[in-house]
Amino acid sequence: MEATEERTGDPSAERRREQRGWYFYDWANSVFATSVLTVFLGPYLTEVAKSAADAEGYVRPLGIPVAAGSFFAYAVSASVLLSLLVMPLAGAVADRSGRKKPMLAVSAYVGAAATTGMFFLDGDRYLLGGALLVVANVAFAVSVVVYNAFLPQIAEPHERDGVSARGWAFGYVSGALVLALDLGLFLGHESLGVEESTAVRICLATAGLWWGVFTLVPLRRLRERAAARRGSSAAGALGGGWRQLLSTLRELRAYPLTLLFLLAYLLYNDGIQTVITQASVYGAEELGLDQTTLIGAILLVQVLAIGGALLLGRLADRYGAKRTVLGSLVAWTATVTAGYFLPAGAPGWFFVLAAAIGLVLGGSQAISRSLFSHLIPAGKEAEYFSLYEVSDRGTSWLGPLLFGLAYQLTGSYRVAILSLVAFFALGFALLLRVPIRRAAAAVGNSVPERI
Repeated sequence: MEATEERTGDPSAERRREQRGWYFYDWANSVFATSVLTVFLGPYLTEVAKSAADAEGYVRPLGIPVAAGSFFAYAVSASVLLSLLVMPLAGAVADRSGRKKPMLAVSAYVGAAATTGMFFLDGDRYLLGGALLVVANVAFAVSVVVYNAFLPQIAEPHERDGVSARGWAFGYVSGALVLALDLGLFLGHESLGVEESTAVRICLATAGLWWGVFTLVPLRRLRERAAARRGSSAAGALGGGWRQLLSTLRELRAYPLTLLFLLAYLLYNDGIQTVITQASVYGAEELGLDQTTLIGAILLVQVLAIGGALLLGRLADRYGAKRTVLGSLVAWTATVTAGYFLPAGAPGWFFVLAAAIGLVLGGSQAISRSLFSHLIPAGKEAEYFSLYEVSDRGTSWLGPLLFGLAYQLTGSYRVAILSLVAFFALGFALLLRVPIRRAAAAVGNSVPERI
């Protein structure tokens, strides 16, 4: 095994040190999910696409007619379809080679570089924006696969709800801090002598720089574990990764309860991610809200999500993780339905909706992550988390695709947002059918007394 840390001799102290380092990757990458995907890139790229559109309001990437208002949603979906090919292979290679940290470093810095390059997204360069979004989002997805795969290794079963929730809370603190700084820049751009579009591009680029700088902390503190199947070379690991991926997909059929949980998570979290990535577009295009209001609302989400993640972590300890997630899905359904009825030009109600989202956002995702960690066979963390990551932050695709199609067919963002209720309802129904304790036992894991 490659030794990357000084060993303290105290396993619990060493584990806590790794956990604190692990939290910092949430701190590093959350600004991409927040400032880039949630706040700035959607409305800005939509405007760039509109400036390049023809008289009928269409852009034509690769000769395909696309409504300019749908381009961002389609670009997100395209990035995720590519991620579907890359993530499972990356997970298999990570488990087979045992070299998770190098894979975390490469994927994080490719994503950070692409995000920093968004500074050059101006004029009618919508294709550049789409390309950088695809590269950054695929790299982001791969990095989070590897990052999540450390959770079962650095936390005992009874610790995972709390560790996962603290990681999410750490990310929301980071997202809120950077977004507050972005808001100051955006509001004060005239006094600083920069154009509004330049201020937006600075916010996008600094998110990439933040991501890159703080990734150094987990790379320093996390350590590698021995791999049961180590390839003799990079090519050997890659070839073995393909074989292992096929083996894992076949093996998954032997764990139908884990598969059922994955299907439930894919559905309800696809709905969550689509709300996150399309909320700014909905607010700007359908409700007529200005960018300052949108940033303020997302900042409110970030602040409340810190407490929400910790609160749902405590509720999971008291009532069980599954019950907590099911309750959060009821809240999500009510929130999205309320969003359909929001009056245009009324920022107060949009802030109320943002507050509701913030209270359930972080916790529903954090507890889902820890819940899934109990359903993974030992030694295959990255492989299984690559399947889980199909619908994690920024990597949903069914929701954005449905959202974009609904808008293109109806011309209404209200219909598009209401269509997402189906994801929460179906996800709830499937998760309700998963006996978590029996699913964990089926893969050979012990579980905490309450789950």
